Amino acid sequence: MSVDHAVQQGPGAASVGDVPSYPDVPTYLNILGSLHIWEGDGWKKESMSWKTGAYIASNLSGIPEFTFSGPNARALLSRLSINNVDKWPIGKSKHLVMLDENGYIANHGLTVRDSEDSYRHFAAMPWALFKAPSLGLDVEIGMRDIFIFQVAGPKSLQILERLTGESLRSLQFLGIRRIQVPGIDATVEIELSRIGMSGTLAYEVRGPLEHGPAVFDAVYRAGEDFDITRLGWRTYVVNHTEGGFPQQGCTFLPAAFADPEFVSHPLFGAALPPKQVSGHLSGSANPTDITARLRTPFEVNWGWMAKFDHDFLGREALEAEAAAPRRKTVVLRWNKEDVLDVFASQFEPGEEYRHFEFPTTPQSPAGDHADIVTKDGKQVGISSLAVYSYYFREMISHSTIDIELAEIGTEVVLHWGNHGERIKQIRATVERFPYLDLPANKDVDLESFPSGVVAH
Repeated sequence: MSVDHAVQQGPGAASVGDVPSYPDVPTYLNILGSLHIWEGDGWKKESMSWKTGAYIASNLSGIPEFTFSGPNARALLSRLSINNVDKWPIGKSKHLVMLDENGYIANHGLTVRDSEDSYRHFAAMPWALFKAPSLGLDVEIGMRDIFIFQVAGPKSLQILERLTGESLRSLQFLGIRRIQVPGIDATVEIELSRIGMSGTLAYEVRGPLEHGPAVFDAVYRAGEDFDITRLGWRTYVVNHTEGGFPQQGCTFLPAAFADPEFVSHPLFGAALPPKQVSGHLSGSANPTDITARLRTPFEVNWGWMAKFDHDFLGREALEAEAAAPRRKTVVLRWNKEDVLDVFASQFEPGEEYRHFEFPTTPQSPAGDHADIVTKDGKQVGISSLAVYSYYFREMISHSTIDIELAEIGTEVVLHWGNHGERIKQIRATVERFPYLDLPANKDVDLESFPSGVVAH
C-alpha cells in the first residue's frame, strides 16, 4: 500500500479556507484548522432556504478526498463496506457504510467510481486508510484537499444553470458531470453531482481546494437574482434532522472515536475533536458511555444497504442484528409546554434546566450529544441534539428507539439536560421520518422549474 498526500494552499488573505472573506458575513468558524461560515445570512433565513429558495454551504470542505486505485481497490472497499461494490456503474456515486468489529458505524461517506479500478471517497473519516494495512491488499491510496459546496433548494437548479450557461436537466440523481465555472481555467476539473443533505432538490460542486473561494463566489453571484443564502454551520444540521439524514459527527459519533488505536494514531487521532474522545460528552446519558453515541446501520435505517454476499468488517455482528433488529430512527416532536418550561426556568431562582440555543443544541457539529428516552419509566431509546425547526415552528430531534414504539403517534418522555445536573422530562411524540414533507431529491420533476439559462 502506498499513500500520497498533495496539500494545496489557499489563495491568501482574500479568503478564509475554502470560502471568500465576505464583509457582510458576521461569523466564521474554525473546525480543525479549516474556516467555515458559522452564520451567513441569519439562521432564520438560512433555515427556510432549502424549502423556499436555495443555499450554498461549504460545511463538507476541509476534509481530504481519499482515492483508491489499482487492481485491489474494489476488494479493499468491499472488505470494509456493508454495500455490494461489484454492481456499481462507472461515473456513479454510492453511499458506503463501514463498520467496526462490533457492528457500529465507524465511517460513512459518498464515494464515486471513476473507472474499473479507481474510486474517490468524500467528507469521511480516514477509516479505510487506518484499516487498509491490516487487510494485506496492495492498493494505491491518495489524498487531495478539495472543496465541496452544497447548493440546495427549489431554486438550486436555476442557479447552477445560470452559473454554467447550460441546461442541467439531464443530470440524474447520484449522477456526475463536468462543468465549467466562469473565471476558472477550463483545464481545472470541477464536477457537479445531484446529491445533498437537504431532503429537497440538491447538488454538490467539487474541485481542487485552491479554487474554492473563486467557485464559491461565482455560485453566490449567480444566485443573487434567486435570493441565494449562505448557509453556515449554525443551521446546517437542521436540514439533516428535517430531511432524515443521520450524520456522523452531527447526530451520532463514528465508532472510529471509540477505537483506542485509531484515537492514539499520530496521523488519524490528531485530527479528532478533543471533547468527543475525552469522556466529557453532552446529554442526560452517562457521559462515560460512548456507545450511547454510536449507531448501527439498522438503528439509522440503513440496514437495507447491507448485502451479506461478501465478507466485510463487522459482518458477524450485523448479521446477528439483521436477524432481530432492535431499534430504528424516528423523529420526535417535543411538547411545546415542556419546552417553554425550560425557558421559564432561566428566570426562576435555583438551578435552571439546560438552556436551548437556536436553532440547534448543542451547537453543531455535536455528535457527542445523547439524551435518554423512556416509556413508562423504562429506557427505550436515545435522542440526538435538539433542533428548532423555524419552518415547522417545532422542536424536533432524531431518536433511535425500540422498534415496537416506532409507530407515529407513540408518546414517550425525553430526559433533557446534562448527566448529574437538573433534568427536565419533556413529553415527545413519534412523528414521520423524514419530517420534511416536500418531494425528495430523487423524485423532483426538474421540468417543472423555469430555466436559469440567460438567452443572448
